[in-house]
Amino acid sequence: MLKAGDKLPQFEGLNQDGETVRSEQLIGKKLVIFFYPQANTPTCTVEACNLSDNYSKLEKAGFQLLGISGDSVKKQKNFHSKFAFPYDLIADESHEILEKFGVWQEKTTFGKTYMGIVRTTFIFDEKGICERVIEKVTSKTAAEQILEA
Repeated sequence: MLKAGDKLPQFEGLNQDGETVRSEQLIGKKLVIFFYPQANTPTCTVEACNLSDNYSKLEKAGFQLLGISGDSVKKQKNFHSKFAFPYDLIADESHEILEKFGVWQEKTTFGKTYMGIVRTTFIFDEKGICERVIEKVTSKTAAEQILEA
């Protein structure tokens, strides 16, 4: 998994509107990239809405936000529209971005092992260097966890 001190991996992906977002476009402002398992599921919705509800605080602190999951552009569009998120959601069906950040991992639930996204938030400085990784994301207070740095 990507760790503090690592450089922002180069990537490109389609946002909820089918537009290409490239990692190099994200340099210059502090950046929060949050990875979530699946759009429109209860815990992911709580996390994404908490970040949306606190967006002005995060913006005031200088952050831009980007959410990424393995969902399709269509699913991301539905999720984005339903809650009117003020930030982009990237569809990574190929798991290419997920793997570059190291969040596509083996998980176990009720004794069943499978590959999935580990809910993780990465915070980068203006130069694209990872300052902090939040591995134990609390969905209800995701914004507070980011701001407490």
